[in-house]
Amino acid sequence: MSQAGQGRAAVWFEALTGTEPGDSAFPGRPGPVRSLAVADAPLLGRPARFLAVVPDPASRWPRARLGEVGLDEGWALAAAVREAVAADAHAAVKRAVVAVVDVPGQAYGHREELFGIHQALAAAVDAYSAARLAGHPVIAFVVGRAISGAFLAHGLQAHRIVALDDPDVMVQVMSKESAARITRRTAAELDAVARTVPATAYDGATFATLGAVHRLVAVQSADEPTPEDARTAGVALADAVTAALNGHGDLSDRLRSPEAARRRAASIEVRRRLAAAWHARP
Repeated sequence: MSQAGQGRAAVWFEALTGTEPGDSAFPGRPGPVRSLAVADAPLLGRPARFLAVVPDPASRWPRARLGEVGLDEGWALAAAVREAVAADAHAAVKRAVVAVVDVPGQAYGHREELFGIHQALAAAVDAYSAARLAGHPVIAFVVGRAISGAFLAHGLQAHRIVALDDPDVMVQVMSKESAARITRRTAAELDAVARTVPATAYDGATFATLGAVHRLVAVQSADEPTPEDARTAGVALADAVTAALNGHGDLSDRLRSPEAARRRAASIEVRRRLAAAWHARP
């Protein structure tokens, strides 16, 4: 793959769409944001818009050069998703929105905070949510890292989450290095805790046991997907689209899965009691 040096989001974006990230575009694109790849391509016969945040070593934001989701990325994601929603407002078949995810986190920095990265990321969250509520099946395809605010902004609003069954897939609220510093533990100690507390784990397989993952996909090469890998992933994504269209428009299906019933029983009970207390208020 020509984009192999740019991370997994780039190579899988190209494998699924046939478009190199640097060639992507969409109508009304607000200027060049080289770190956002966007392409419309069929997904087993259904129209789909694919989006991926990719590294841009020349970004004007130094904290957003390695694939992080920062100011430019948040606003650009929002624009790309909302353009699809507006274009399909009266379409008989609304295109699927597929977020290809390999993001190491949001862009941490003084300038990012000063210029409102929270608003940029919130705009992306709101756009994905708006697409979902407007009838677009929204799917997240986690091919690498899905860390912290970056995953919140790019992927976590999806109807269904599909992830590669690969040891380098990582899902958490912060990087392992950051968690080790904050908890004053070593990475090995964090791994030991994760064996008994799944919510603290980082690997995608353990994350799937919490009930939020629709399907884990095994491929020959996660780093350099073959045409067969692309077909395998496409079938899994199309299955997720069908499940999304047949499910609920919100994210409640994540709490209805057998895995959630086993591993998230306490949080499900808390939600039940909170809802009961809310509806019982005078």
